[in-house]
Amino acid sequence: MDTCLVLQPFAAGLVPAADAPPCLRDAVGEAAEVTRLAALRDLALLDTPESDSFDRITRMASRLFDTPIAAVSLTDAHRQWFKSHVGTAGREIPRDKAPCAEVTASAQVLVVPDLQLDPRFRDGVLARSGVRFYAGAPLITRDGHALGAMCVLDRTPREASADDLASLRDFAAMVMAQVELERDYGRRDPLSGLPNRNQFADDLADLARVRPGVPRVLLLVSLLDPARLQELVSVMGMHCIDDLVQASSRILKDRRGAGCIAYHVGVVSYAVLVDEADAGPWANVMAALSAALAVPVASHGIPVQMLPVFGVSPFTAGAAAADDALRTGISAANDARTMGLDSAVYSPASDAANRRRLTLLADFANALAQPGALSLVYQPRIDLRAGRCTGAEALLRWRHPALGDVSPAEFVPLVEQTALARPMTEWVLGAALDQQVAWRAQGASIAVSINVSARNLEETDFLPRLAAHLARRGLPADGLELELTETALMRNVEHVLAQLEGLRDMGVTVAIDDFGTGYSNFDYLRKLPARAVKLDRSFIGDLGSDSDVDARPLARAMIGIAHDLGLRVVAEGVETQATLDLLRAWECDEVQGYFTGRPMSAAALLQTVSA
Repeated sequence: MDTCLVLQPFAAGLVPAADAPPCLRDAVGEAAEVTRLAALRDLALLDTPESDSFDRITRMASRLFDTPIAAVSLTDAHRQWFKSHVGTAGREIPRDKAPCAEVTASAQVLVVPDLQLDPRFRDGVLARSGVRFYAGAPLITRDGHALGAMCVLDRTPREASADDLASLRDFAAMVMAQVELERDYGRRDPLSGLPNRNQFADDLADLARVRPGVPRVLLLVSLLDPARLQELVSVMGMHCIDDLVQASSRILKDRRGAGCIAYHVGVVSYAVLVDEADAGPWANVMAALSAALAVPVASHGIPVQMLPVFGVSPFTAGAAAADDALRTGISAANDARTMGLDSAVYSPASDAANRRRLTLLADFANALAQPGALSLVYQPRIDLRAGRCTGAEALLRWRHPALGDVSPAEFVPLVEQTALARPMTEWVLGAALDQQVAWRAQGASIAVSINVSARNLEETDFLPRLAAHLARRGLPADGLELELTETALMRNVEHVLAQLEGLRDMGVTVAIDDFGTGYSNFDYLRKLPARAVKLDRSFIGDLGSDSDVDARPLARAMIGIAHDLGLRVVAEGVETQATLDLLRAWECDEVQGYFTGRPMSAAALLQTVSA
């Protein structure tokens, strides 16, 4: 048998038999070391902040052995790095002539009664600094990789008993149990292998405790914008995202460099914590990562291009909570993507706007349940043929306890993107129909129009709920009009058409709101079961002025075409008498705007209708 192929098992992999040629022994040893270092980096322990979970073990070892020095020492390529330490001035020493490196190589307990008398270590950093006694037990993963050593050291020569060594092995096992616990139970992402948001929060808390006031930079790496992410999932499936995560996380592990810790904080988002004292300027770190992430990733043979953007958020340890650090990084990354840039530095002004939006969304749910927080005002719609007010649009108003009156233009679009769209529409519908009942009790029959969002149209029980609202109050369906934007109508077209047909059959009027700003396709408009269109205020403008003379032919033509399709036309945003006169001459059916009536209370509208 060729002796070059004779191998025997070893804790960190395979090594050649003792009588194998030196070249094979060296090659296999190098391969095993590469594998071991990869396992060490996959655990993402190097260059992380001191952790109280590990420090407790180190302190107990120091007290039990009555030694002034103890450490959890990880053997990196060229250094021994201390995840936890007692009695040392720094967090690393050279690997060369370090006894912990010997423990790692042998995967066995090592006791050195006097380093200064041992030829292997007497010229090393520890012996030169006055350390005499050393005892270390290997830190071994479940896969058999030796990471380093749990060690105790003394400045006085001494021996170690069998009980001492058994205790040292127990401490090493405790360290590895903590490592595995963090990896297996809510501290590491199982797909990327990187620490997750929970570990990020813990690490920032440890950093604030151990080194308060130190500067750090957070790089928030967003690989894909949400629309692109959804497109990939729809076309290629979730396995494509898995491939992207595995490839990108490997890049972050291999390319982040010293002084950087990477965390998996979103589906395709990472946070890289940068210590510029060790890593150099954050811009250099970002440039290296950006170049590496620009390479397409193969997913089932198809190259997929990542489109990373970076949000840069400098902060000070102890001055920012983990959630705030992530939020500011995400805010900056969103700014970069919105502006079409590769990166953006956190902007307090932009973040203030984001926090305001978050506050509004968080507080709107309370407003729905709090009497008096929300209210309706009504803007009159004037029938130009009758020359009087025959109906009104119900407009939602919100008086925030701290922010005051919040414009619906600000909060309604936010709410419509969330699950709060349904209860918001329910509140408006209930309040408007209750007001109709009150008006009827006073002898006035006033039609009310209400805005409905795309999310409402997608609710399968929307029509039965609407019918129940009307039946419960004994109101006719033809006194209610629902306004829908063109954009809302184009979502899930078949389902929306079925909903609109149901509304028509029920007797509820459907109006297309903001017409002229969306698709404005008259052929598609012909197919919709709508009874009215509302020409958008930006389209109407000041038609009576000389500056808008070029808009007149188009406005007049749209009114004519809508009439040919059997639709009533409501012009929004009428601000002047001249505009009103033109719309009347063009036989526009109704107008709405500040010139003919500002939004007003229900009582004021009743007076307007009765006048």
